[in-house]
Amino acid sequence: MHRRFRSILRFLFNLLTRVEVTGLDKVPLSGGCILATNHLSRLDPPLLFMLIERDDLTALVADKYKKYPLIPWLVRVLKGIWLNREEADFRALKDAIQYLKQGGLLGIAPEGTRSRTKGLLPGKHGVAYLADKAAVPVIPAAINGTDGAIYKILTLRRPRIRVVFGDPIYLPPVERERREEILQRNTDEILCQIAALLPPQYRGAYANHPRLKEILAELST
Repeated sequence: MHRRFRSILRFLFNLLTRVEVTGLDKVPLSGGCILATNHLSRLDPPLLFMLIERDDLTALVADKYKKYPLIPWLVRVLKGIWLNREEADFRALKDAIQYLKQGGLLGIAPEGTRSRTKGLLPGKHGVAYLADKAAVPVIPAAINGTDGAIYKILTLRRPRIRVVFGDPIYLPPVERERREEILQRNTDEILCQIAALLPPQYRGAYANHPRLKEILAELST
């Protein structure tokens, strides 16, 4: 079912859009890891699913989508994990940690929701927490061009979409005594690594972050 669904998505994206991809080989073909991406549009999850040739790719999905047509069926078939974003959903976190420890690839938007302004929103601690508890790397992914893409498709224009995957991020362990401090630092690291892969107008809350400036300086040398 994963492969059939991926083939359908690939046909539709190739027909209706122009997708450019860089760094896809940086996504491991096996083993537990988190795919952390910015979130601009409802096109983002199917876009990433279409690109990544792993049958164990799934995602955390906000439970508000349970009332949407077809989505509950897709989440069930693709082994998605429902998440209640209105509270600390410990069951979803436990399921996510177990999935990662079993070697799965889990997609998460560390911002926690779609950005309405194109720019990155301040990140939540969820990705850094899961990476620490499951002891897995984080693969940063940066998407631009999906904002407004649905409107362009409906008006018979093929939007240009770009996806860039970065090097795996191996975060330092979270020490109990400095838990909040390290979770915040690790969250900033993830978001700044994503920001470095984005055009400047998409960097949002991290545009002037000192860590982003360090990463950009490293990339320019």
